Amino acid sequence: MRDGRKEREQLLEKVSMFSACNKKELAKLASVAQERRVDSGAVLTEEGAPGDEFFVVAEGLARASIGGREVGSIPAGSFFGELSLLDQGPRTATVTAELPSRLVVINARDFGRVIDEVPAISLKIMKGLATRIRTADQDWG
Repeated sequence: MRDGRKEREQLLEKVSMFSACNKKELAKLASVAQERRVDSGAVLTEEGAPGDEFFVVAEGLARASIGGREVGSIPAGSFFGELSLLDQGPRTATVTAELPSRLVVINARDFGRVIDEVPAISLKIMKGLATRIRTADQDWG
């Protein structure tokens, strides 16, 4: 990546799930994040398939669909895949790169290692997820 770990830290800092993490914790997460470049049309996640990766769109644009119906766009700075990162369960949507994209990716194995090394991150992530769920509930209500 252009500025390597520092850029990954800055991207992860904007992720609501990690919003309660301090700089040291973000640096630890950034240390296990990888960059991935994909072409337009690349399928990043497939609805119903098992998943174990979390994505932040650093550059580009992706589209999410459920049951073949488009449900939203995922622009640069946004993220997806947090549920599969936590439980390695089936993907809830198919996500496809709409434009050539640069992604920051954390896999479940590396994420688990960070949680083992810095257990305090777990509670902070739960708080970040609770905020996201609460916001989603308000959007639906």
